[in-house]
Amino acid sequence: MLPAGKPVLTGAIIAGIVFGLYFTLVGLGLNLVFGVMRIVNLAHGDFLMLGGMAAWWLFTGFGLHPLVAALLVVVVFVAAGLPIYYLVVPRLLRSRDSEMLSLILFFGVSQMIEAVTTIGFGATERSLPPRLLGVGPFIVLGTRLPKAWIFSAAVSALAVLLVYLYLYRTRLGTLTRAVMVSRDEALATGIDVNFVSAVAFGISIALAGVAGVFAPFILGSITPNMGVALNITAFAVIVVGTLGNPLGTLLGGIIYGVSLMLMQTYLSSWANLLPNLLLIAVLLIRPEGLLGRTVRRA
Repeated sequence: MLPAGKPVLTGAIIAGIVFGLYFTLVGLGLNLVFGVMRIVNLAHGDFLMLGGMAAWWLFTGFGLHPLVAALLVVVVFVAAGLPIYYLVVPRLLRSRDSEMLSLILFFGVSQMIEAVTTIGFGATERSLPPRLLGVGPFIVLGTRLPKAWIFSAAVSALAVLLVYLYLYRTRLGTLTRAVMVSRDEALATGIDVNFVSAVAFGISIALAGVAGVFAPFILGSITPNMGVALNITAFAVIVVGTLGNPLGTLLGGIIYGVSLMLMQTYLSSWANLLPNLLLIAVLLIRPEGLLGRTVRRA
C-alpha cells in the first residue's frame, strides 16, 4: 500500500521509483545470466527466497543485522554458484536447444529448492522487523516513505553501480561483454569462456540472494513458494528493459515500480496482473525491449 502523501500522483511516482530500484535488483541477475549464456534460470526466484530465509535465520538465530547477512549471502552464493555452473551449464550449452533445456532443468531445480526449504523451515510466512533498517518515515517531496524502503532501494542502487563497474571498468567485465556479444568469437580469441560464465553465474545468484535479504522489508514476508511469482516479476522487468542487457534492467525496474504504484493507487484490484500485462504489452508492441535497437548498434 502506498504511504500517505500529497499529491497522490507525485507520491505514487516517488514510491514507484523506490520500488523500481528494488525490482531492478530482483531482475538484474536473471538478465546477466541470459545475456552471457542465453539460458533461462527458472530457479532465480528460489535463490532470492533462499537469500531471504538466510537473512531471517541469521537474525533470529545469531542476531545479525540484514546488512551483515547480505555480505555473507554474497560470499556464500558466489561460492555456491561456481560449482553449480560447472556441474550443470556446460552440458546445457553443448545441446542443440540450450534455452529449452535450461527451462526444464532449472524448473526442476526450482521445485527441489522449494521442497527442501519447505521441509526444513515449514511453509509459514516469515518476516523481519522494519526497525532494523531505521525507525520512522523518510520524507521525499511530501511523500512519507518507510526508511526500510529507502535503505533497500539504496542497496539496490549500489548493486547496480557495482555491476556497471564490473562490466565496464574491469578486465573480467570486458571479457564478459565479449562473451555476451558472441560466445563462439570469444572462444576463437582464446577467452576462457567457461570461467567468465561461471563468475557471471555466481554473481547472478548472489544478486538474487541480496534481493532476498531485503524482500521482507519490501514485500512484507517470505515463504518457500514465493519463487514462481518472483520469476514472473523478474521476467517482466527484464523483458521491458531488454533481454540480455543487464543495465537495461534499471529502466525495466523503474517502469515496473512506477506502474505498480500507479495501479495500486488507482486500480488496486488489477495490481496483481501488472507483470503479465507488461509482458504481453511489450511482446506485442516492441518484442526486442525498449533498448533493443541501442543494444544491437553497440
